[in-house]
Amino acid sequence: MCGIAGILIAHQSTETVEIPDGLFHLKKMTDAIAHRGPDGEGFWNNDAGNVFLGHRRLAVIDLSPAAAQPLRYLNRYTIIHNGEIYNYLELRKRLQQSGYVFQTQSDTEVIAAAYDYWEEKCVAQLDGMFAFAIWDEKTKELFAARDRFGEKPFYYYEDPEHFVFASEMKALWAIGIEKTYDKKMMLNYLTLGQLQNPLDKEQTFFENIYSLPPASFLKFNTDEFSVRTEKYWNLNKEIKISISPEEAIERFNELFQRSVQRCLRSDVPVGSSLSGGLDSSSIISAIYEQLPKGNKLPSFSAVFPGFEKDESKYIQSMTQQFGLDNFQVTPTADGLIRDFEKLCTHQEEPFQSSGIYLQYKVYELAKQHQVKVLLDGQGADETLAGYTRYIHWYLQEVLSRHRTGATQTERQKLIKNKQAFKWGPKNIMAAFLPSHAAIQLEKRDYRKTMHHASITPGYYHAVAGRDWEGIHKPIVTKLNDILYFSSMKMGLEELLRFSDRNSMAHGTEVRLPFLNHQLVEFIFTLPAQYKIHEGWTKWLLRHAMKNKLPNEVVWRTEKIGFEPPQLQWMQNPLLQEFIHEAKRKLVNENILSQKTLDKKIEPKAAYADSNYDWRYLCAAHII
Repeated sequence: MCGIAGILIAHQSTETVEIPDGLFHLKKMTDAIAHRGPDGEGFWNNDAGNVFLGHRRLAVIDLSPAAAQPLRYLNRYTIIHNGEIYNYLELRKRLQQSGYVFQTQSDTEVIAAAYDYWEEKCVAQLDGMFAFAIWDEKTKELFAARDRFGEKPFYYYEDPEHFVFASEMKALWAIGIEKTYDKKMMLNYLTLGQLQNPLDKEQTFFENIYSLPPASFLKFNTDEFSVRTEKYWNLNKEIKISISPEEAIERFNELFQRSVQRCLRSDVPVGSSLSGGLDSSSIISAIYEQLPKGNKLPSFSAVFPGFEKDESKYIQSMTQQFGLDNFQVTPTADGLIRDFEKLCTHQEEPFQSSGIYLQYKVYELAKQHQVKVLLDGQGADETLAGYTRYIHWYLQEVLSRHRTGATQTERQKLIKNKQAFKWGPKNIMAAFLPSHAAIQLEKRDYRKTMHHASITPGYYHAVAGRDWEGIHKPIVTKLNDILYFSSMKMGLEELLRFSDRNSMAHGTEVRLPFLNHQLVEFIFTLPAQYKIHEGWTKWLLRHAMKNKLPNEVVWRTEKIGFEPPQLQWMQNPLLQEFIHEAKRKLVNENILSQKTLDKKIEPKAAYADSNYDWRYLCAAHII
């Protein structure tokens, strides 16, 4: 995991353009993202002087100087890469059989060879998290690609004379590209807590800065000075296979074990996050099936003794069963206040709650113990239906198949397991009129967005004509529809951004075994009842782990989303003062009305609805 940056300049550029000295500006870009790669830096430019590539290195695989980037290959390609290719050993062997020779043991060199062999189709061969760019000196083209789920970032800016890209937007701002927030994105965040436009995956929180969408590549031709993006992979939510529960569990375990095994490939120490939940615990179980006997795995946790949502007892169960070396941190309101500016600087775009601060402190703890690679459980909830908000969608699918008795049975079992979900006449109607339901949900969000009491008339006037932008709800006829929306359109990529920035803030690499694309593809071919069934969310994962983990972890009925005591924190006088000053800044920006300053601050739990004061705090520190 590293930081990449690049500048391409049109041949017709003159001494008066914004970037007259490519290397000078490239150095400013890589300095801005130095935290992503504390182990070294490198620069390259072509002989024509119009292509500049920079890299900050976090050495994880092949620590030798030979693997430093930018890396030259076949005297034709120059590559910079952020991420890890987990199947690089298998690909390397295939390419060697086709005559390719390698000078390093790095996965980056394998990408370059794969591009020479398969050209743009090389991305279909890659299992990993990645954002990379390859300059082809022969065709005078830049090829860049991003992994399937968007674990690794890739931002870019273009004008008639420049194409500039980097792992983080702060690298673009460092060379004078304007930092101007998008007014409609800001409005959607303040009123809905929405951080992305599900219909435009290139849009970011800032004007004229774009994100290469997940599962996409781009080609930039320097002769035409034009960029073309194309999607190379999509998750098929329609395929269904006939498979018994036992066979599904066996196949899931095979794919999951392989994914974990590949994620353990590293030339530096590896550890794991441990929240106490099923996902991170499952990863630890899979690691111990492959760990040499007698070896101990370092694990890192955030705990809150006395807090009702503290997960210490589950962490303790895992520690005892597996003999873990478990290191713990207890984030505080004072710590959040102290770190808030840094947190916002690293995140660049707003975030919905203080929940990400826990992750920030866990990754910091790993760094303190010199563990450079962490495995984490993100992605399981979105693919295996772990969130309780998916339950009513599942029940609607069952009901829409005219299985009234099965619907009632499932409801009763979910209630018995104390699962929190909503069910009423509107859900029954949605089961049979899914298009109507989507329209009504969109109208609800429109009203929340365009009729918010604290937003000024002037601000609404500034976004006139963009009223519906970013407001979209999918038509859900089955559970897979909403899981697809969460995984590929809106939800998961936000969480991956939090994870990337938090880990990179501490020069730590985070790997996510649940997001192996072949594992996810398999999960999406399974019937809905293998995901939610018999009163349980994540039914498949629970049954795959029932003889491997402590029972109290496997059969947990409550769902805790790595949650801090935010309600308590927001009652802290100093944090309330921070919030008040944030509101004042947004009033001065003519976003919030003056009367907002007179409203009493409303402390809310991390994942509560209408968490407006938190959003005001975050937005004011981002812009």
